[in-house]
Amino acid sequence: MKYTGGPMTEAMYYVLLTLMNPSHGYGLMQAITKVSNGRVNMGPGTLYGVLARMQKDELIELADDDGRRKTYVITVDGELALRQEYQRLAAMLEDGALLREGDGDA
Repeated sequence: MKYTGGPMTEAMYYVLLTLMNPSHGYGLMQAITKVSNGRVNMGPGTLYGVLARMQKDELIELADDDGRRKTYVITVDGELALRQEYQRLAAMLEDGALLREGDGDA
């Protein structure tokens, strides 16, 4: 089943974001921690579940499997979905500017 859009989980977003550079599982976990400034520490169970789902949805694909490590890459559809999610999140952040301005009379 291909991905049909809609809000992504935080795990999906960070996996796609870090797969802008091809990587293997352990590298992805480190990259996610780094790109989120330590806010997100993804464990192997979560990571490999998300990777399997995103492969099925054709958002990522296996680039290499040397028997020890599987290297994943983002697909064109995956990058499009990531950019759409980024735009959705940016719009929500912009809408929330009312909170920063202290204007709760929206």
